[in-house]
Amino acid sequence: MAGRAAATAGRRRVAAATAPQRPAPSTVDGVMRGLARAITGLELPAVEKIAEDQAEDPFQVLIATLLSARTQDATTLAASRRLFRAARTPATMARLTVARIERLIYPVSFYRHKARFVKETCRLLVSRFGGRVPDTMEALLELPGVGRKTANLVLILAHRSQDNICVDTHVHRLSNRLGWVRTRTPDETEQALYRAVGRRWWPYVNLYFVTWGQNVCRPIAPRCGDCAIQAKCPRVGVTRMGRTAGSAARPRSPKGS
Repeated sequence: MAGRAAATAGRRRVAAATAPQRPAPSTVDGVMRGLARAITGLELPAVEKIAEDQAEDPFQVLIATLLSARTQDATTLAASRRLFRAARTPATMARLTVARIERLIYPVSFYRHKARFVKETCRLLVSRFGGRVPDTMEALLELPGVGRKTANLVLILAHRSQDNICVDTHVHRLSNRLGWVRTRTPDETEQALYRAVGRRWWPYVNLYFVTWGQNVCRPIAPRCGDCAIQAKCPRVGVTRMGRTAGSAARPRSPKGS
């Protein structure tokens, strides 16, 4: 028993020693302000674009986010628009057959699974939530296919929550490269970011990091020479940098700057 307790204490000491230090608020503010300026003129992520076009309609944000998992933005945007032309409310979409939804959303990844999720989600929105998209994490997680990433994005974009951080693969990657967290999964990253990032930035983390991750800080060979925040980034885990393509595009007035 004593040996086991000593081993456990040793693991805790190692974990504490290797855990990243919480970034200074001034560092976080500098990175977020830099990204707010740098993403101007860049293409918005698909769900952000749908939210902006549809005045943050909760239903369209929810469905578009469901479709977006592991799917390129252009494909998500085209599929979402086809589906919304056929049905714009939970009630009308619930009446579509699964086969029709499949045809409308193809070729999003896992379109057969997502078609079933969409139909069942719409049925539940009508039968359980009065045709409205719920505004709590707990209720959103009751919907099929909805995980924390989807729920957080719906709360931020559609319900204007200031209390959530949405973490996808881009946010997970950039947060670790910046050394703000040292985590293995997006769910772990979400919880770590609540401690690392000032509350004023929580609603903007996904927009800034996803846009930058898609355009500059890519998974393989990131374009560090083009990066607006390179002076503040330790490039944790980066072994090869991509070719410089010039400065990122500018002028679009970003949120939260």
